[in-house]
Amino acid sequence: MTQLPQSTERKMGLVIDLDTCVGCHACVISCKGWNTENYGAPLSDQDAFGANPSGTFLNRVHSYEVTPAEGHAQLIHFPKSCLHCEDAPCVTVCPTGASYKRVEDGIVLVNESDCIGCGLCAWSCPYGARELDVAEGVMKKCTLCVDRIYNDNLPEVDRVPSCVRTCPAGARHFGDLGDPNSDVSKLVAEREGIDLMPELGTKPVNKYLPPRPKDQIEDQIDILAPLLAPVAEEPKGFLGWLDKTLEKL
Repeated sequence: MTQLPQSTERKMGLVIDLDTCVGCHACVISCKGWNTENYGAPLSDQDAFGANPSGTFLNRVHSYEVTPAEGHAQLIHFPKSCLHCEDAPCVTVCPTGASYKRVEDGIVLVNESDCIGCGLCAWSCPYGARELDVAEGVMKKCTLCVDRIYNDNLPEVDRVPSCVRTCPAGARHFGDLGDPNSDVSKLVAEREGIDLMPELGTKPVNKYLPPRPKDQIEDQIDILAPLLAPVAEEPKGFLGWLDKTLEKL
């Protein structure tokens, strides 16, 4: 069985803002595209255009309607991938050592050349973050795009996971959660970020920022971009001319 490191130099991970995510699945598509063309075996699809399509995805978005004790029901979009747990059961259960946690950054990876596709890691993962690629017969999981974040050939702005770079709503953040002075750690502290199912004791590195009550929207109008007050009270330019023309009809 594979041993976990007693500690890691850094704790690289994601912070996902459930208040901002719009459920567009851009992160899912970009993850599929990048990991099919780059790190490890491609993410295969079976019967993609048939009656029973299936495929391998490292990131998925689930949507739930949540009714709080007070206030109106809310639709919450919940992205989920590997959480790169500090006490990762998927690593310790691996019989070949294919699953391992890196000392330098805490990222959990799979050495596909040693993976026998037994599925024990998938059974042990309480978050359902591992998938067997049917075509290759190996287990696949989020790598935090290790082939991007350390790639000096890419512009610095692109040295983040593909899902973070792609998110149009800015709902995904990446950084060192082991550094209390990092931007992601400050964000977690300010927004009271939470672990996913902390009672399991896996100590996930990834954090979630809880959605804010929508009935308090007036107090948040300066930070919620879609609800910003209009710049101009009356349309100007072409739109102003069009508006006046339509009023005469």
